[in-house]
Amino acid sequence: MINCDTDVDMPQPVEDVASVPSSSEVVASLAPSSEAVASVPPSSVAVASLAPSSEVVACLPPPVSVIGAGSWGSAIAWLLGQKGVPVSLWARDTSLVNHFNSTSRNPRYLKEIVFPDVVTATTDLMQAVSNAKALILVTPSVAVAGIAQQLKPLIAYDTPLIILSKGLDPDSGQLLDRVLTETIGNSQRIAVLSGPNHAEEICLGIPAGTVVASASEPCAAFFQKLLATPAFRVYVSNDVVGVQLCGAAKNVIAIACGVSAGLGLGDNTQAMLMTRGLAEIARLVEAAGGSPITGMGLAGMGDLIATCTSPHSRNRGFGLELANGGNLESYQAHTHMVVEGAIAARTITALAKKHSVEMPICEQVRSVVWEDQPVEQAFQSLISREFKPEFY
Repeated sequence: MINCDTDVDMPQPVEDVASVPSSSEVVASLAPSSEAVASVPPSSVAVASLAPSSEVVACLPPPVSVIGAGSWGSAIAWLLGQKGVPVSLWARDTSLVNHFNSTSRNPRYLKEIVFPDVVTATTDLMQAVSNAKALILVTPSVAVAGIAQQLKPLIAYDTPLIILSKGLDPDSGQLLDRVLTETIGNSQRIAVLSGPNHAEEICLGIPAGTVVASASEPCAAFFQKLLATPAFRVYVSNDVVGVQLCGAAKNVIAIACGVSAGLGLGDNTQAMLMTRGLAEIARLVEAAGGSPITGMGLAGMGDLIATCTSPHSRNRGFGLELANGGNLESYQAHTHMVVEGAIAARTITALAKKHSVEMPICEQVRSVVWEDQPVEQAFQSLISREFKPEFY
């Protein structure tokens, strides 16, 4: 018996979906019978003997589709490729796809990284998902609803899907897992992932941790096994609400920390913003039906620390640029990256208002980004607030 270390147990399909033959059953059905082989000339028999057995083919990892070829999507594709998982990486940009397939490099993101041969790119969404046994969605949050509509006729009702995008839907204000569930159905096959995971470090094999949350324990366990490596530790949770809100809101706090650094303020100020920001996030998580303890985990405190302090952080970098007179349009133009925290400053504060949750730091970030309030005035508004108990 062959030890298939790379095998991933697929979640059981829902009862109303017809079962699909396993890869080993399909391979076995295509294999020539012993009588047929006996009638083949010796040379052909010798060649046939070199083909992998059905047992070997059954051990191959399931193909996966990664939707989105930005830095994070590319890093996940690289990570899976390193495990030998065949990956179809979808991108809109034809020139990026052509360059990737001819050089095994992404010409725009993580330019120095050479991708394994099992990772290929395509602009054809149907081609990207046609053979995939699991989908990983890594587009900007603003694109998730549109991609979901395109995916609906292309994927089976029980195909596992995990969302790595961080944010809320800008039109409806909904969490992204709910947008997916309303569009493609079956919440039991949907998971979300968030944590302190800078793409630049993941591709260097630097140890990191993340959390996968799903309403379905088998679904969370499936993606845990699919994505985990010795250097990429994957934990599981059932707090789908908390993990998503932490992932979205920490980007807003990171912008505030970038502004603080750009104004020349010190470590004490950064620590205050991060800690009070975490309190804001925990209040919103609890009000929205999640667990406030999630804010103390990888999706909350872990990601907050990395995003608020790292030079890799686009949200912190945007805050630095704001403090020096820059704006959202110019920053996104020269970095070719979406600043999720800028969008979340609107959606998170709208959700907070709905639940009557006070989020003063996020409110001030929104006013600076979208209402042209001077950063100095925003900071003054924060430090002149009335004194309150630390936890309320």
